[in-house]
Amino acid sequence: MAKYAIGVDYGTLSGRALLVDVKTGEELATAVLEYPHSVMDEKLPSGKKLGKDWALQHPKDYIDVLSYTIPKVIRDSGVDPEDIIGIGIDFTACTILPVKKDGTPLCFIEKYADEPHAYVKLWKHHAAQAHATKLNKVAEEMGEDWLALYGGKVSSEWAIPKVWQVLDEAPEIYDEADRFIEAADWVTWQMCGKEIRNSCCAGYKGMWNKKKGFPSNEFFKALDPRLENVIDEKFSRDILPLGTKAGEVTAEFASLTGLKEGTAVAVPIIDAHVFVPAVGITKPGEMLAIMGTSTCHMLLGEEETKVPGICGVVADGILPGLYAYEAGQCCVGDHFQWFIDNCLPKSYYDEAEAKGMNIHKYLRSKCEEKKPGESGLIALDWWNGNRSVLVDVDLTGMILGMTLQTKPEDIYRALIEATAYGTRVIIEAFKENGVDVNTFYAAGGISQKDPMTMQIYADVINMPVKIADCEQGGALGSAIYGACAAGAEKGGYDSLYDGAAKLGKVKDKVYLPNPENVEIYNKLFNEYKILHDYFGRGANDVMKRLKNMK
Repeated sequence: MAKYAIGVDYGTLSGRALLVDVKTGEELATAVLEYPHSVMDEKLPSGKKLGKDWALQHPKDYIDVLSYTIPKVIRDSGVDPEDIIGIGIDFTACTILPVKKDGTPLCFIEKYADEPHAYVKLWKHHAAQAHATKLNKVAEEMGEDWLALYGGKVSSEWAIPKVWQVLDEAPEIYDEADRFIEAADWVTWQMCGKEIRNSCCAGYKGMWNKKKGFPSNEFFKALDPRLENVIDEKFSRDILPLGTKAGEVTAEFASLTGLKEGTAVAVPIIDAHVFVPAVGITKPGEMLAIMGTSTCHMLLGEEETKVPGICGVVADGILPGLYAYEAGQCCVGDHFQWFIDNCLPKSYYDEAEAKGMNIHKYLRSKCEEKKPGESGLIALDWWNGNRSVLVDVDLTGMILGMTLQTKPEDIYRALIEATAYGTRVIIEAFKENGVDVNTFYAAGGISQKDPMTMQIYADVINMPVKIADCEQGGALGSAIYGACAAGAEKGGYDSLYDGAAKLGKVKDKVYLPNPENVEIYNKLFNEYKILHDYFGRGANDVMKRLKNMK
């Protein structure tokens, strides 16, 4: 009898569920729910204004995703819940919230409903940059060797800077919180009824190391005496490995979703990392770029190598027995959407409508008429700061070379090219530091919908680009972890390698570099790199001065 698993992929704007046959890989049903509260970056539901660089979410949205999508995929597939053996989730990270010891988010408590720090801080909440800067300075002064494993800098997006911001700006919230917990772990807690902590979030976003654990209490005390015991008081040292079972579906959660009580619940994983088994990657040297609102670059290796400017390297960070490297770009799909929302004349919308095309497809069709270098433009892709390899959220975007003849499609293509150059910078950083990159895969919405962009990437990085064969790659990856949580005895898998080999898949279509375009893009990349280092490495801090003035 067939057995099934459900994967739930929590993104920046929505959550999506996928029900899959764990032996054949057949995808039987999917369901998506846009978060009712979306991203709160200007105000709370009450209308209370937020500060600069804030990005919050409402945890109720995460439960709404489960209560809507899981019953829907069960209903649409016609599958008997008795045959669903496991469920797994992935989540954006670091996405963190303060809760009581029973798991109640502080924002659910009436007296804190109008306190911004009581809500979820989304991964792209950058208002803790001052705390990240101080953390990095103290770590350097104390000679903390773990810092080099994160490219030499901890980001404002990570757990400790965000928690430290709460302590400084809303100490009553800090004191009231029994736990600060990743949203991935909190949702899993709601499913299986017990607090858990996953090794992926802890390793990449919480400064935890499989061999050495967390930084010392002395380090946290040096940051702020009030943080000396932050790990024991507000977090946990009990970290669960990936590919294992976090617990089982409770009666309450079963009633909410239609799953059977006792269904295996997987230890969760970060949304980008979960794509790796979904495309069948199991070997060192294979890089995967998950391209959506931002891009994460995942790479497996056999050794722990310190690479400046990356986001981290974690033992067993995706698959057991291998080190998993992460790098990333803060602004990719967001970048393109910003341009369409703010910079197109009405005539373009009129022409698109007349041709029966949506505005994205129409604009791409005009870009496809252009050759590399034809526009005379070059851009820096820092509209939301730089994650790798400069690790600086205070950097901003730039376009160089515009004239009175510049068209919207010229700018749009230049922005796409800029993100490809940013990926090449990351690839070269790995290679220069002895970590091989020999194969390139792409997943996420852009890889599925935008052939032009994928060809540009192949030409810029001068490597073939393979594409994930699943529009819901995150959910598929989570379903693989769910099947492994159930184990072979229940009809799933005892090994993530077996699950990835059986269920991971890529399209037959491969984007091959065009030698003529490669030659042009090599010249353009050299110009990009000059600008990248000039504005990004301190020769000219005009971007930061302008941001401060703003």
